[in-house]
Formats: sequence, structure tokens, C-alpha cells
Amino acid sequence: MAKSLNKVMLIGNLGKDPELRFTSSGVPVATFTIATNESWKDQEGNLQERTEWHNIVAWRKLAEICGEWLKKGKKVYIEGRIQTRSYDDKNTGAKKYMTEIVADSMIMLDGKSAGAPSESPAAPAAQEPAPGGASNDDLPF
Repeated sequence: MAKSLNKVMLIGNLGKDPELRFTSSGVPVATFTIATNESWKDQEGNLQERTEWHNIVAWRKLAEICGEWLKKGKKVYIEGRIQTRSYDDKNTGAKKYMTEIVADSMIMLDGKSAGAPSESPAAPAAQEPAPGGASNDDLPF
């Protein structure tokens, strides 16, 4: 059987603060949206822009971290898988579909913000010394 891959990597800004809830069995789940932007020049040379909104779902410990640390407008890296689920519309009874990203990992890309706790669980790790004894500031990347 041939292998397949369902992998999503996004960098975007939160559209709202995460909503942290718990399942009936007590499992934490956080939901939020992030926006990614694309820009290009059309045939007339005018700058065009498009924003794509992504529904994100995080479970368990990652959900708790997202609920505590992420805030509207902050830049974040999300890695996970795409999933489409169906549900019945409460008003019409029609079957509806929702596509979302089930997050496996998250990295906060913005620095500390005012009012944020002093230590972040996703703080960058200590930097390794650069090869050849050069400082990381000397490297071109």
C-alpha cells in the first residue's frame, strides 16, 4: 500500500483569543483562527492581497498552553494535519462540513507582550555556539 502524508505548516496571526473548553470526559480542547496573507502584482502592476482564515483545534496539554499564552493578533507557527468533519445544522438540519487544522505543535513567534507572564513555556532554547567560534550575530542567516 502506498504511503500518504497529511501535514500542514502555517505562520499567521491569531484572529481571536483561543477558546478553551473541556470535553465531557475532561479533555481540554482549544479552538482559534489564524490568518495567513498572500500578496502579488496583477497584470496591470497593482498590488493585490488575499487573507486566508484557518480554523485551528488543539487538544490536551497543547490546548492548555494555547489557551494560556496565545492572544489575538500575535504571530504563531502551527504544525498539524488537515481534517474535515461534518455536522447537522441546528436551524436547517442540513449537513454542513468544516475543515480545520488539528495542531500537533505550536511556536509563538512574537516576543513578550505587555501583561504577559514573565516566563513562557515556548521560550527559545539556549543558542548553540556558532561553528568555527563565530558568534551567531556574524552568521548571514
